[in-house]
Amino acid sequence: MSALSRKPDAPLLVADWQADVTQLLDEHHLVAWSDVAQRRMQFAVSLGRFLAIQRDTEVCVFYGRHILDLESFCYQLERALPGPTLERRIDGPGGIVSLLRSRATWRGRAQTKYRYYVWHDADVLLRADHVLFGKLVDALSGVAAEAEFVSDDVLMLHRCVFVGSSLLDVYAEDTRGQFQAWARDDLGEPFWQVVTGIDRPAFMRYRIDVLGV
Repeated sequence: MSALSRKPDAPLLVADWQADVTQLLDEHHLVAWSDVAQRRMQFAVSLGRFLAIQRDTEVCVFYGRHILDLESFCYQLERALPGPTLERRIDGPGGIVSLLRSRATWRGRAQTKYRYYVWHDADVLLRADHVLFGKLVDALSGVAAEAEFVSDDVLMLHRCVFVGSSLLDVYAEDTRGQFQAWARDDLGEPFWQVVTGIDRPAFMRYRIDVLGV
């Protein structure tokens, strides 16, 4: 790989890194961070485009600068995934988890085998409401684990890419945060651990700035 420009605000200049990062997603969700906004943007856009051209794949893109609460997340999710009216709640009939579990089928097209969620500026919601952020991380990674290890349906692999500032990396260090642990439900149980038998969600921390250094 070629080197990054030495200018601290320069975008990434390396080539052909997308396949290597995609390979990491075979086994993990990704927490990708940089304190250089231009690098974050280029990373998220370029990776999203690369994923979108893979076979049997769909990509859901969330623009985090406009996600500040549950309503604004639902607004983007229902425009990324086709389905029935999305209730403004995480669990229960018609909620976020229900829509994440769904898979649209199209006449003459193979079923989707891979679904990637690319969340730009994910640290914006983390900063605004860390509790809600944790619940959404839990829902996304929980549905992914359920689809991979429990569901009897044809396998669809869900993977998440959270892109943001170093605040994401700080959150990823927290053993109580949802990059490291399942959230507990109203009964005090880690719901997704009970459902899937998986001890913890599979997240990998990734520093965007290392590309080409």
